[in-house]
Formats: sequence, structure tokens, C-alpha cells
Amino acid sequence: MRALRATSMSMIFQEPMTALNPVARVGQQIEEVLEFHSDLSQSARKTRVKEMMEQVHLPDVDKMYRSFPHQLSGGQRQRIMIAMALVMRPQLLIADEPTTALDVTTQAQILSLIRELREEQGAAVLFITHDMGVVSEIADDVTVLKLGEVMETQKLDDLLRRPKTEYTRDLLRSVPSQVPRMARPRTSDNVVLEAKDLCKTYGGGGLFRKGREVKAAQDVSFSLPKGRTLGIVGESGSGKTTVARCIMRLIDPTSGAIRVGGTDIAQLTQKELKPERKNIQIVFQDPMRSLNPRIEIGQSIIEGPLNFGVPKDKALARARELLELVGLPASAVNRFPHQFSGGQRQRIAIARALAMDPDVLVADEAVSALDVSVQAQVLDLLAELQERLGLGILFITHDLGVAAQICDDVLVMQYGKVVEYGPAAQVLGSPQQDYTKALIKAAPGRHWDFANFRPFAEAAE
Repeated sequence: MRALRATSMSMIFQEPMTALNPVARVGQQIEEVLEFHSDLSQSARKTRVKEMMEQVHLPDVDKMYRSFPHQLSGGQRQRIMIAMALVMRPQLLIADEPTTALDVTTQAQILSLIRELREEQGAAVLFITHDMGVVSEIADDVTVLKLGEVMETQKLDDLLRRPKTEYTRDLLRSVPSQVPRMARPRTSDNVVLEAKDLCKTYGGGGLFRKGREVKAAQDVSFSLPKGRTLGIVGESGSGKTTVARCIMRLIDPTSGAIRVGGTDIAQLTQKELKPERKNIQIVFQDPMRSLNPRIEIGQSIIEGPLNFGVPKDKALARARELLELVGLPASAVNRFPHQFSGGQRQRIAIARALAMDPDVLVADEAVSALDVSVQAQVLDLLAELQERLGLGILFITHDLGVAAQICDDVLVMQYGKVVEYGPAAQVLGSPQQDYTKALIKAAPGRHWDFANFRPFAEAAE
């Protein structure tokens, strides 16, 4: 098996942070494959690794070679994994959700790269994904699975136009359309969240040397009224998550103002900040990492209210109500996170955020790891909760289809700067900036009207 791995077959995993060694430099980890499976000298191995890094479109390969996994963005880590899988040019490449966590432009590059390998070397690709847009871009043949059983196998065009089973039809209908939803009237002038000239700079060197400064966010300004959803979109490394973490004060902004309910929280101390935290809560991308695996979910949900002096009995009763509100049974309070599916865990994370009765909910890539049907359910849930509770939602995503379906306004970021900002129908429907146009052009499946089983070109005719 060792002789076959990497040379004849190789695999790209979904989550690179769990597949990469956190204490080894990424260049050395790629080089290790060549060390075990080739007779190349050390200098030749290093040259080959850097060539592979360039092929997967990594910038500044000398710096990347020396970097540790935690120093790279999610998209860059995934490209390191792909470089590691491709460095021996295998005959069979197994790709298990390799583009799920990537932004649309990086995703387009990776799909193009896999196609190149397939065409140049005749490599076979077994591509596992829940993203039907990606399927439409990469596949020749498609097999649909449900509960371990093959529902149908068809050529790509036949499956997209004439799905045989209701399950496949439901999957296709669940794909978020890239056509922005109809604009909703603004029901309130109450601004629950506002950022003004927000900046975050990393680096700057130490006591005896001057280091390179990285401006992760520069002069970011926006406002979020009650009951509205503002989407922040952009490539990996564009500064989306940095802005979200500054807004939450999980990291301290370098300068600028962050007003939550009229209070500027940007420069408050942690002690001063505590009373304000209940007004703004966050849902992370991976609920399994943000939920404590050792305690029952009921305890996770009530932790926040208990910290603010709510009696335990009252907090538990509220936790049961919230679980029912997000579509789970009240009895689930006594179960552990591993006893739930990924979509259910994300619902629990939303319930935990709502336990504080916040005015603002920050969703940082909250649906990017979910399959399309569960994703649709969570998006519907957020829309329903917003309608019922009047939440302002700051929605960070790299998926333009998701942004089109849930966002009232969209802010596009690149290299830490705001490129375009306005109503979703305007920004996504008729973008003005070249960068926004490039993002939309790179989105997988943009030519298909999945819900009606036909290309958009045929619908126009």
C-alpha cells in the first residue's frame, strides 16, 4: 500500500488544518512525500516542491515554503494539501470535498488545476462533493448517494436536465441561486451595528528590528439596521474574518469605531466590554470546534446567561425553548455534540448565540461546510429567526449564491479594503467594479438554473 500511495493514488482531504502537521513547515511536509517515494536529491526535492507550489497558485513560494500551517489562510492551506497530493503526479486522485472551504476564485483555480492534471497525464479523478455547482464544472459522470445507497448514476448533462429520482431533484432545487432575491423594504431606521474607518494592522517588528506590517483591514465602514442582513464577501485572505473578529472584539482593532446599539466598543477594556457582549453574538464555521465535546449541549447554551446572572432553572427553560425554535427537540439538552449531525450542531450553535437575546448575530461562514439541503434549511431558519426576533445579521461568506439568497446589502472586500458596497441586487446583479465581476464570473454553476433543470441560456430563449 505504501508503494501505491502518492505514486499511483493520492487523496486531498476536506480540512487541511487537521491533515497538516502544525509543528512542521509546510514545504518540508510536501518534501517528505518526495523523500519517501523518489530518489531526488535534497536540492532537487526543494526545487520540485517550489514548482508545485507555483502550479497551485501560491504567492511568494520561498516564504510559503518556510511557513507553518497556522500562518496561512484556509485557502492557502488547502492548496498546500493539493500540492502534496499532486507532487508525485498520481494516476488516481481522490478529492474529498477539496473546495468546500475555499472562496470562488481559489475554487475556480483548483478546479482548473485538477482538470489540467486530468488532461495532461490522463489521471482519473474521484471527486466527492455536496456542491452541485462544482459538480457542473468538473464531472463527466455523477453518482448520487443517499444513506450509503446509490440513487442514480448518469452522465452530467443528463443528470442536471433529467434527474431520475425525487431525492436528486430536491438536491438540485436546494442549490442557492446566484440571482439576488427581491429587495425587501427597510422596516426600521434603528442601526444596531456600525463600523467607521475600522483598521487592523499586524506585525511591525520587535524591539531591535522592523518587521513587515500587514494591513488586514483598512478603513472599513458600514451600517447594519435592525432586521436586515449585510453580507461581507471576498476571497480567502481579503479581511472578512478579521473584520468579524474586530466587530466581536475577539481581536482588538488598531483604529476606528465599532458602535453596537449606539455604544462605541472599539477601545473598551475587557471589563468595560462585558455588559455589551450580550448584544452581539457569533456563530462560527465549524460548530464541532466551538462546542465543548465534554459537556451536554444544554450546559453550552446556558453558559452565557449564567455569566450574566440568570438563574439556572430559568436559563435551562429558555434553552429548551430555543432548541425547539431552531427545529430540535427540547430533550436534546441532555445530549452531547457528537450525537448530532453537522447541520444539527450548527442549529445548536445558533441557539446558543440566541440565548443572550442579542441585537446582532455575526455568522462567520456559518453554512459553508454544510451540504446543500441542510444549508437551505439553516438559511431558511436564519431568515425566520430574523423575521421573528428582528435580528441584524452580519453574514460573512465566500459563496455568492448564499449571499444572493440571504443578504439585503453586500460589501465586497479585497486585500483588507472595501471594493464595493450597496444593495445586494445592485452589487451582485449589476456590479460596477472589475473585482466583483471577476468573483461572480468565477462562481461555479453560474450558467445553470438548477431548480428548473436547465441552463440559464435556454431560459432566456
